[in-house]
Amino acid sequence: MSSSLSTSFEALIAEASKVVVDKERELRMALTCVLSGGHLLIEDVPGVGKTTLVQTLGHLLGLDTRRIQFTIDLLPADIIGTQVFHPNENKFEFHPGPLFSQLVMTDELNRASPRTQSALLQAMEEGEVSVDGKTWPLPKPFVVIATQNPHQQLGTFPLPESQLDRFLMSLDLDYASKETEVKLFRGEDPRRLLGKLKPLVSVSEIFEFQNQVEKVMVSEVVANYVGQLLRNSRESSDEGLPLSTRAGLSLIKAAKTWALLEGREHLRPEDVQEIFVPVVAHRLGGNHGLKKGKQWAEKLKVQTEVPL
Repeated sequence: MSSSLSTSFEALIAEASKVVVDKERELRMALTCVLSGGHLLIEDVPGVGKTTLVQTLGHLLGLDTRRIQFTIDLLPADIIGTQVFHPNENKFEFHPGPLFSQLVMTDELNRASPRTQSALLQAMEEGEVSVDGKTWPLPKPFVVIATQNPHQQLGTFPLPESQLDRFLMSLDLDYASKETEVKLFRGEDPRRLLGKLKPLVSVSEIFEFQNQVEKVMVSEVVANYVGQLLRNSRESSDEGLPLSTRAGLSLIKAAKTWALLEGREHLRPEDVQEIFVPVVAHRLGGNHGLKKGKQWAEKLKVQTEVPL
């Protein structure tokens, strides 16, 4: 990767940290997910900055960004789009919905009905949607950053395991520090900077970076380490859902992106460890929630021997 591109992404994190305060690691993880071409799930209580994080990344990456508020009465056509009949021309015309954007924030995804949740599956997996037997490609890049409320809150529908598995990574933001909250209470709200943010990288640079990620070398040692993590998860039946082959591939993809952001073109076991919990926590947790999944992921990481 060129040094100028590496510098651009470091500058992006620094600029984003001015708006999303005290969350540098979470910003790095979110950027890793987007640059990996994956989808991100953020689980936390309302009011901790989830929407601000997504808007900040959208501004700095120069991506067309839309936000969809999910509610119980939201229909699949409300997000995908619908066919509209024009009687004068005697034909139907497809009117695309808000899903046709490069970066889509689906806010409170688990407040929508399972039918509407499932409408995202094809889009997230294949980058296209089908309506009335016709298929329309979504923009490239296409990234979904979904937020969900903790599963114990009223009015939520649990996401099925098949949909959880479509998210490359997951995060929880937690509350701001006392110092940050005091600044907010005194009127020093960093979100006022949102409207002043300018793109620091272009879409072509994102594609260039993703092409470089494909070339990052994965040694047999690292591949065996990932395989052992998967096997250990399958043998611990009382500590979360077993990790699938797709989870292992996701782990490799995110680790390669993390390594390249660190300026290396080969994978180390430490890269896998860095991104392990965000990649597998939602998969392990399932309907038990992200926080429980994180506990199981941390335990699994500690119990698996790291190759030298």
